Amino acid sequence: MSNVTLDIAGRRYTIACAEGEEAHIEMLGASIHDKLTQLDNLHGQSPERVLLYGALLLADELHETKGNGPAAPAPAVSGEQARVLEDLADNLEAIAAQLENAA
Repeated sequence: MSNVTLDIAGRRYTIACAEGEEAHIEMLGASIHDKLTQLDNLHGQSPERVLLYGALLLADELHETKGNGPAAPAPAVSGEQARVLEDLADNLEAIAAQLENAA
C-alpha cells in the first residue's frame, strides 16, 4: 500500500493506493484540480460544494465521451424549489462535516 498527497482547490488530501498507482492517482488529482480552476464563480463556497461541482463537470464530460451526447439541459426551477435544493445541499454539507470530524 502507498499514499499519495493531492493538492486540489487549495486543500491537501492524502489518498491510499496500490503500489505503482501513484502516478495515475496524481494525474487524476491534477485533472480534478484543473477542472476546479475553471469554476471562477465558486469563491466562498465550502470545499465540499466546490468538489461537488467539479465532480459534476467531470461526470458530464464522461457522459459525453461515452457517446451519450450532450447532457440534457437543466430543468427550470422556481425560486422556492431553488431554496429547497439549497437547504438540502446545506444539510448534506453539515452531515459530511460531522462525518469528517468523527473520522
